[in-house]
Amino acid sequence: MILKRFFVPISITCSLFLSIGASLAQDPTDATATSEEVIRRSGVPREAVAAVVNDSVVTTFDVRQRMRLMMISAGGRLPEDALAQLQGQALRDLIEERLKLQETTKFDVPVSDQEIDEELTMIAAQSKMRPEDLQLVLESQGISINSLKQQLQTTISWPQLVQGRFRERIRVSDDEVEDTLERMREDASLEQFLISEICIPVDDPAQAQQYYQGALQLIEQMRKGVPFSVIAQQFSACTTAAVGGDMGWVRSGELEPELDAAIRDLPIGAVTNPIPSEGAFMMLAVRDKREAVIAGEPTFKLAYLSAPESVGENTARFAFERVTTADVCSGRDLRIDLGKGIGYTLLENMTLAAIDPRFSEFIEDLDHKETSPVIKADGAYHAAYVCDKDEGLGLPSRVTVENRIYQRQLQRIGQQYLRDIERKSTVDIRLKEQLSLRG
Repeated sequence: MILKRFFVPISITCSLFLSIGASLAQDPTDATATSEEVIRRSGVPREAVAAVVNDSVVTTFDVRQRMRLMMISAGGRLPEDALAQLQGQALRDLIEERLKLQETTKFDVPVSDQEIDEELTMIAAQSKMRPEDLQLVLESQGISINSLKQQLQTTISWPQLVQGRFRERIRVSDDEVEDTLERMREDASLEQFLISEICIPVDDPAQAQQYYQGALQLIEQMRKGVPFSVIAQQFSACTTAAVGGDMGWVRSGELEPELDAAIRDLPIGAVTNPIPSEGAFMMLAVRDKREAVIAGEPTFKLAYLSAPESVGENTARFAFERVTTADVCSGRDLRIDLGKGIGYTLLENMTLAAIDPRFSEFIEDLDHKETSPVIKADGAYHAAYVCDKDEGLGLPSRVTVENRIYQRQLQRIGQQYLRDIERKSTVDIRLKEQLSLRG
């Protein structure tokens, strides 16, 4: 599986809800001594230092640049009383990005200029612009294109590092996927919801109330006119932050029970209060509703297997039994050789009506990862293995559900990884006053 890259800053922790200094404070004596040496080596004037992150400096210029980027994302619609929060979030994002960059540099995760340029092209395309037009817009707002490129470097490299180091720890079991699908089947006759989300991780349960109050502040900003998508882009820790929190259409039973219950009676256009769920506070917006898809004809993704009659029925049967460990559904080279003369073909979106009647009656009642009996016809032996089955309810495929579960688990691991890095780092916050964006 490939972790999707995002180009809008995803803050792992919304520290605007807490005191940044408190959450990152190290031993003040050691930190001060280390910080002064780092500042001296950097050549940056002390009054222009916003924070020291291990052996590098975040400047007040960096913070102003990030705030301006965030203001552009908000369409310039952030209220004046949100600027202090904006500054706190900008500084926090920069600190986290610096920690991530130091870690990806340590593990030599490369990011090419071409990758960064491709992300810039995507950002520009979202606003129907060319990259050079985007650069002119940024410069007109006092923003250097290099500030955005530095952000993109971390945005690209960090997911690669997390996935590369920890993907082997993630195990999405068949039971976990089946449980999710079963909940969706049970509720398939209910409404479907077009949902957006904001995730605020709670790293320290003792400070849950402060995080909750911070989440309420975000809702208050929405009441003042700041779009949900803008808040999601700047403050959500979900991977959907890059697309304004857009989760697309979900069905009853697809979300965690506490979230599923919250959206059932929510009017279109409304936002939930912060809901505790899996170590985070979640806020969901219901953008639309629709009736469930009427059950239609089931479709199958099949691995069709065949063997010439000359190999004998026992040999064919033994070869067909090995299909469960051959990885025939991936479309790649087989993990194990099924045997000489044994052929296979992947058949996508097959309805029963499209399957030879001699075989369809044996396939009709099969479920995921089940194999039909061996069928002898036309001088050959035949069998079908069910890679996936859409029961005609418009449910996502097993692969889609598995990927969603995988991404959630990987996201949680990435959050914990960053927290571990923070605890081992020296982070000295120097910025105390409110910056002017005119500076």
